[in-house]
Amino acid sequence: MTKPLLAMAGALALSGCQYHVLAPSGWVADQERNLLIISTLLMLIVILPVLFMAVYFPLRYRADREDLSDYDPGFTHSSKLEVLVWGVPILIIVGLGYFTWIYTHRLDPYRPLDHLEAGEPVEVQAVSLDWKWLFIYPELGVASVNELAVPAGRPINFSLTSSTVMNTLSIPALGGMVYSMAGMETKLHLIADHEGTYPGRSAHYSGPGFSQMTFDTLAMDDAGFDAWVARVKAEGAPLNAESYLALEIPSIDAPVSYYGSVSEGLFDRIVELCVAEDTVCMGDMMMMDMMGGGGLQGIPNVPFYEYDRHRAIDGFGNPISLPAPEPKHYYEAFLADPDKLCRTPLDAKAKS
Repeated sequence: MTKPLLAMAGALALSGCQYHVLAPSGWVADQERNLLIISTLLMLIVILPVLFMAVYFPLRYRADREDLSDYDPGFTHSSKLEVLVWGVPILIIVGLGYFTWIYTHRLDPYRPLDHLEAGEPVEVQAVSLDWKWLFIYPELGVASVNELAVPAGRPINFSLTSSTVMNTLSIPALGGMVYSMAGMETKLHLIADHEGTYPGRSAHYSGPGFSQMTFDTLAMDDAGFDAWVARVKAEGAPLNAESYLALEIPSIDAPVSYYGSVSEGLFDRIVELCVAEDTVCMGDMMMMDMMGGGGLQGIPNVPFYEYDRHRAIDGFGNPISLPAPEPKHYYEAFLADPDKLCRTPLDAKAKS
């Protein structure tokens, strides 16, 4: 009875699994499923014969067998075996390379889905926060937290970034995933072929709230999507720099919330890490670096280049306060005694 009970326990444990990867609801996910099946079948050409031979040959040529007439101690080479051993794997690699090339270009996440002729795409700006997702609809002027609404049958053009660490936007039923990174903007194009609710999450570990960094993707018809947008506009609060900085504070298991209006250019400032008024944008910082930096006179401005200090957290995700940097004292000490602080070639070069 032990084995049947273990089998039943395993089936019960797996009954909660969702097989969206093998039963996709979008064109992108469907193509990825096809590539997965093709690759598996090609590799089974090697795996199945190996499994068979692993059982057959030990039994067929065991030492205690009675018939030894096929034993040939002078055997050294077989051209047929060489062709089989080397030819089949080479053909499999060629096949895998061919299909990988085709599907890599077909499923480039930066490639728009215009070829589907599926209607006007919807622009969505996705921001991964600690530990929640913010979805901004720039053309519609609304935003939502931990809920993504899309019209079924129309392409969704994602622009992704992160407020802190790297994350990955993953909606298995609709397609693959792309990383969101602080100070950068990445792209992803998906489409929902059918109406329904599809789970989404972060697929990259990002701290104590990672397991609850989930959301529902609501795919609905155009009328339902328009009604959702109207409800968000009516119920949601404004999303501006102040409300975004409040939302950016780390929190675990944040509820679904809506914003009925969005400040113009907010996403660009999120990408540039300069939503706060007293922070220098990444683009401006890189321009200043390219021009040679701020020199010694720029040392007192170090606090304006701090992007993570105000978002520091402990191991449980709770915000903590760190002492503010004091570059002014360093600058004053440098002016008082430059030789004391010049300890590296870089410092010496700065002194000169």
